[in-house]
Amino acid sequence: MLNAHDIRILIVDDDEDDYFILSDYIKEIESGKFIIDWCTDYDDALIKIRERKYDIYFVDYRLGHHTGLELLQEVCTDEFCDPVVLLTGKGNKDIDIKAMQSGATDYLIKSELNTEKLERCIRYSLDRADDLKELKAREKRYRNLFENSKDAIFIVDENLVFSEANQAASYLFSARVKDLVGQTLFDFLGSEQQKKQVAHLVERKDNINDLQIEIQNSKGESIFCLLSLSFIEGHDGNHFIHGILHDMTNIRRAEAANLQAQKLAANERLMRTLAHEIRNPLNNIGLSLDYLTVPAGEDDTQSDLVSIMQRNCVRINHIITELLDLTKPPELTFQPCSLQEILDESIAISSDRINLQKIEVEKNYAPIPLTIPANRSKLTIAFTNILINAVEAMSGGKGKLSIGVEAFPSRYAVSIKDNGNGIPEEYLPKLFEPFFTLKKNGVGLGLAASYTILQSHKANVYVESKIDKGTEFVITFNTENELMEGTSA
Repeated sequence: MLNAHDIRILIVDDDEDDYFILSDYIKEIESGKFIIDWCTDYDDALIKIRERKYDIYFVDYRLGHHTGLELLQEVCTDEFCDPVVLLTGKGNKDIDIKAMQSGATDYLIKSELNTEKLERCIRYSLDRADDLKELKAREKRYRNLFENSKDAIFIVDENLVFSEANQAASYLFSARVKDLVGQTLFDFLGSEQQKKQVAHLVERKDNINDLQIEIQNSKGESIFCLLSLSFIEGHDGNHFIHGILHDMTNIRRAEAANLQAQKLAANERLMRTLAHEIRNPLNNIGLSLDYLTVPAGEDDTQSDLVSIMQRNCVRINHIITELLDLTKPPELTFQPCSLQEILDESIAISSDRINLQKIEVEKNYAPIPLTIPANRSKLTIAFTNILINAVEAMSGGKGKLSIGVEAFPSRYAVSIKDNGNGIPEEYLPKLFEPFFTLKKNGVGLGLAASYTILQSHKANVYVESKIDKGTEFVITFNTENELMEGTSA
């Protein structure tokens, strides 16, 4: 059944008799309505076909100094799906094959034409064109989904050798797509145990859904991901595999931040309770000391002792106030500041320790200033505390401090990385808790203060560390919900 609407047909033929014969056959088709145009010139035909105003094209093989095959090869691109039927005066198998290879929908011999054959040809060509357009539309949709997905998507064979990958995979593995092709997924798995586990599942041809694995990318960074593999049988009987890797880094960081926030809230409640319980008797002691004030000229020893007790009461009260301030983000005013400039200021403040330890400093900054609303003095303190901790974790003369600032679509990231002793994994969740320290003479308030300041800047903090390899602090600032100048956090 032909289309219900008028079917526009262009006949490209420099022989007038052949045009009339062909158009008469078409007009005799009872199941369709046709609008037929005629074109005799090769260049004019090229323009008309590229305008895409017709439903189907009948093109003669002989077109003056050109051929219909040349016309086909010029117009039949990946975007062109309209049906083109090549006509010849007599049958030629080579021309038939070349016509199909060049994108022709059908190949007809003029001497064998009749109404029935043309009706079938037009119906078949239009149906095939509709199917091809739908197929290409689907392919485009899936290709966009493949290319624009934030998850790493790839295609591998049964040995997990990459044949195709999207840009997200390139970012995850820190390798160009063309460099990934030929490598295997096993090259990036973090441990032998994981390699054996994945190899066993692949050997059984079991689909894998959300398997937790650790990826080691080309930079040596560890990334925790969820792996899914789907087996698909090809037309040749061999299997190929669609793979998806979902980066869990942000989720793990969010979970760590949430846990840290819960711990700080618990600490705040505890400290407020302790402060209240300590201040009540402290106030009584202070009031009692006021009554014990010794008049001038009397026992100087007793007077000195009372003064000492009064000063220490004030000091204890001041310490309690400082501890309470650690449990809540301070009220700050913000001005536009360059992250690079704040980091340079923090490095300058830490320079004495850096020079004494003979630490090598490497800076990798974004080429343009990355500006955020910030309280410059407070953020400088936060970065300085982290830098000093990094310096103290490294051996003299062997330390390397890497400081980076990088821009991402919705955030800016600051990285402070050392090659020091590293922090045991079980201590990482406690790192920003008040009074927690791994130093012999440490108080455990530096990183707690830094965390409070960074919280007031709506920053997220993530720490990754390996024993004897070093520690990396990554601080990210959201650029989509920036704090306004002059507001309080």
